[in-house]
Amino acid sequence: MLFNSVAFLFVFLPCTLLGFFLAARLSQRLALAWLTLASLFFYGWWNPVWLPLLLASIACNLGLGRWIGRLPQPGVAGPWWRSRKAALTMAIAANLALLIHYKYGGFLLSNVSAVMGVVSDSANHELPLGISFFTFTQIAFLVDVYQRRADDFDPLRYGLFVTYFPHLIAGPLLHHREMMPQFARDDIFRFNASRLADGSVVFILGLFKKTVLADAFGRYASAGFGAAGAHELTFYEAWGAALSYTLQLYFDFSGYSDMAIGLAMMIGVTLPLNFYSPYKARNITEFWRRWHMTLSRFLRDYLYIPLGGNRQGALRQRVNLMITMLLGGLWHGAGWTFVIWGGLHGLYLVIHQGWRSLASGLPVMASPLWTIPAATLSWSLTFLAVVIGWVFFRAQDLPTAFSVLSGMAGMHGALLPDQLIGFMPWLEHVADGAGKVAFLADGTVMGAVEMFTMIGLGMGLVLFAPVMGAMKPLTRYLLVVPCAALALQRVVYGTSSEFLYFQF
Repeated sequence: MLFNSVAFLFVFLPCTLLGFFLAARLSQRLALAWLTLASLFFYGWWNPVWLPLLLASIACNLGLGRWIGRLPQPGVAGPWWRSRKAALTMAIAANLALLIHYKYGGFLLSNVSAVMGVVSDSANHELPLGISFFTFTQIAFLVDVYQRRADDFDPLRYGLFVTYFPHLIAGPLLHHREMMPQFARDDIFRFNASRLADGSVVFILGLFKKTVLADAFGRYASAGFGAAGAHELTFYEAWGAALSYTLQLYFDFSGYSDMAIGLAMMIGVTLPLNFYSPYKARNITEFWRRWHMTLSRFLRDYLYIPLGGNRQGALRQRVNLMITMLLGGLWHGAGWTFVIWGGLHGLYLVIHQGWRSLASGLPVMASPLWTIPAATLSWSLTFLAVVIGWVFFRAQDLPTAFSVLSGMAGMHGALLPDQLIGFMPWLEHVADGAGKVAFLADGTVMGAVEMFTMIGLGMGLVLFAPVMGAMKPLTRYLLVVPCAALALQRVVYGTSSEFLYFQF
């Protein structure tokens, strides 16, 4: 079920909230059970065939967590198979085996077959919805149990922690210790109109991001990347496609995260912030502190730091960064485009670490006269690096990615779109000799004027609009009426589109 669907907005959500607060009058346990069943219904609406897999994963990981929790502390004498570390290793291996089977089996088989020169049937099959998110959420739980940072094994609260519908499909990635105490608080079981209103405002603003902004940019991005697989893109076509996807992905995923936060707020549960104006970042490290913040936290706490972090010298730190980002790229999808995207970001982080070491010894870097040009240059380079990475992230395959990048580099010409020349005829004389071309060959999807106008508006929003948490309450309430009108018009009279992170 999609947050941006009529069924969710006008049937599922009202019934879920009403049932929760009515059940809470009888029993808090009954209310939690209702919310859990509603979350399972929400998950099963997409394809009920995957419900047994989700339930089995929850039951197994709860049992594994209890087993790890009962084992003695490290250092206590005993056979190796009864050590907490061995138990944790086996539990994580079991979760990863499940993920590899469903998500990476075809990818691994196709690559092994290619190396051996054998033809294999490795067609992509349907992926269990949200498998990466509920698997990694439970791996974090097992590690927290091992480290004695989680000790609540109540089956009902644990089941709700994993399945809670606002975050189940696409995050944010949650820690057990963040959610379990909240489900035990008395105040969430009492209806609060102010809380419902605040949550509704955040939800509506997220819905606006998805239905009005992200879906508009998605039409442009799909046209551009689709065309790149068929013919060479010119300079303006390639940049239009790349920038459109850059904005689509941000508004789509941050919109989903805002909706998830708003839904949780309606009953008084707090989910962590997942985005903090990432396209304002002036270096790649800052970008990852602002983009998909719960995933960044997971990769840092459960991969980068266990690998050694920055504790074993500069060389080892850079190796750890590359490993972390390569695996982070592979987490997003089974394909070489995702591996390259992760490797690029690992390389970006390594280069940034090296530059920081070098720049710290340059006197010019401390000069006040260098502050403004340095900030502009660092933002520009960071944004360019991110856009290049998104080309690989979006492309269906490597030839498509290289086609878009070569177009962005101007290797296939910089012919002005004919619609742009029709809108401003004097450009034909400025571009004399360069010619003109119908935008994206047939121009059936959109025109260049509309697209570049939207890109300009989108960039203005991501660079100058305040973040959700920094908005004053009055500003939110003033924005919510027009945003709600536009978003609901798209929901009721348009077609609901999937969120991009559903496929990861």
